[in-house]
Amino acid sequence: MGARSATRLFGFASCLLHEVCDVSALRLPLAVVLAIVVAMAVPAQSEAATAAEIDADVDRTLHSFESQIRGARELAVNAAGILVFPSVVKAGLGFGGEYGEGLLIIRGRPGGYYNMISGSFGFQLGVQVRSVIIMFMTEQSLAGFQNTYGWKAGVDGSIAVVTLGTGGSIDTDSLTSPVLGFILDPSGLMYNLTLEGTKISRISR
Repeated sequence: MGARSATRLFGFASCLLHEVCDVSALRLPLAVVLAIVVAMAVPAQSEAATAAEIDADVDRTLHSFESQIRGARELAVNAAGILVFPSVVKAGLGFGGEYGEGLLIIRGRPGGYYNMISGSFGFQLGVQVRSVIIMFMTEQSLAGFQNTYGWKAGVDGSIAVVTLGTGGSIDTDSLTSPVLGFILDPSGLMYNLTLEGTKISRISR
């Protein structure tokens, strides 16, 4: 496992333990077990990513996204704000969860660092890494996000996850949701998954 992925896993384990207040009493033991297992799998010397590291990863991720997927650049130019999580790690051991750190970009300028965390239940085992890009297409949706501490998808706002249309491009004319989400694997392929229940909070870097 790479050092950067290990860092994300350690961050997920730490955040999960802080989020147990949102987990029911019956599910709490599973959450604690997963956090302990993940923490044990990460080298002790792993540290949280620095602002410079996040900035560099965000720049690479956004550039790759815009250059590989037709229609992405047009959306990015028109977005009021873009939240980029370059490396979101999903770990599963019965109880599964995701964790990542990223940067909000507002009209080309940094708007703060954030983390995202989500949990799920059901059989799942192993570790996956992917990128998540969230675009706020209106000033109102961006303001709603910035003014909500611990913004939760599906509660404080809905994220319409975008997939590729015919010809491998985004049909930008058919996108009407104020908040759009893109989930990509390391090769740039887009997933048709949900971000429902994902919690996004501002962090210091």
